[in-house]
Parts: sequence; structure tokens; C-alpha cells
Amino acid sequence: MPIRIVVVDDHSVVRQGLRMFLSLDPELEVIGEASNGQEAIEQVKKLKPDVVLMDLLMPVMDGITATQIIRREHSDTEVIALTSVLEDAAVINAVRAGAIGYLLKDTQGDELCQAIKAAANGQVQLSPKAAERLMREIRAPESPEKLTERETEVLRQLAAGKSNKEIASEMYISETTVKTHVSNILMKLGVPSRTQAALYAVRIGLVPE
Repeated sequence: MPIRIVVVDDHSVVRQGLRMFLSLDPELEVIGEASNGQEAIEQVKKLKPDVVLMDLLMPVMDGITATQIIRREHSDTEVIALTSVLEDAAVINAVRAGAIGYLLKDTQGDELCQAIKAAANGQVQLSPKAAERLMREIRAPESPEKLTERETEVLRQLAAGKSNKEIASEMYISETTVKTHVSNILMKLGVPSRTQAALYAVRIGLVPE
């Protein structure tokens, strides 16, 4: 089954370009488009895609607000911010809203395809410049609950860029168990996304930068 994608951008030429390019990869399928955040929410509700490519600056509803709603209501759909904006606030707010990735529109085509496949597997994908900004801003939780030994290991693997499937194989547990551990980790750390959890793990030295 190909990875099902919804493309969200207020410029039709950008949507058309992405659709044409992504159609060249047999593992990817664009199943819908939206020109603003509100339309994106409706498309996700109707089509249930695996990944949304989300522009941030759009009329009616911006991409950050849409990302927050999509991640809250459709946790199986991952969101990659795909934007020309590299302001600290945009990067930080997109990740706080639950985006698993943050890529710039000058990203190479093969890198974009790889990022979509990684996101579909639950792997964090950040452009180097975005990661640099986030590492400056990410805060340790005020008083995080203590993670169990197993949760700490899952967090270490997650921060190393492993997918749920890879973590399951590495730790000899089921993918369902991995998902449960990830949910518990997010709750204990008080962060909304795998991305923030991964950055926290780097910040406290669980994995090298």
C-alpha cells in the first residue's frame, strides 16, 4: 500500500508541482489537496491520510492551528511542515502543535520523499537549520514524571530516529507496545509530540546531538 498524502498550500502551482513530483514515486500517493488550514482539516477527516504536507502561512486558517487540530483529532495522521519560513517562532510553534517534521521548500526532491516515508513510520524529520533553532529553545519539562527503564530505552531509540517497527524489533516487543510506551512518555514529559520528546532526549544527553 502506498503512503497516502494530502498536500496543503494556498498556491495551486505548488500543489500541482508536488502532486506531479510525488506521483513519480510508486510508494507515495497524493489523495487530496487543500488551499488553507480549514480545508486541510476537512480533507483529513474525509480521507484519513498517512501524512499531510502543511504550508504554514495561509488564509482562513494557518498551518500551525490546523496541525494542532489534526494531531488532536486524528493521531494516526502525521504532519510535516513544508514552508519557506525559518523564523524561530514558526519552527517552535509548528513542533509544539505536533508536526513530526519541519522542512523548507528548497529541500531536494529525494529528501522530501524520504522525509514523507520516515514520517509515515513515525520518525522525526527536521531540516538541520530547523533542528538547530529548536535545540536552542526546547525546555526540559518543569517536573517530569520519572520514566521507567523501558520507557527511557524507547525514548532513546525514538530520539535516534528509529520507527515504531524498528524499535519493536530492537527491543523484542510489539509495535502496539511501542505505541503505548510512546504515549506514556509524552504524557509523563508533558510534551505533545514525538519531535519534542526526541529533542528533550538530546538535551538531557540520552543521545548525542
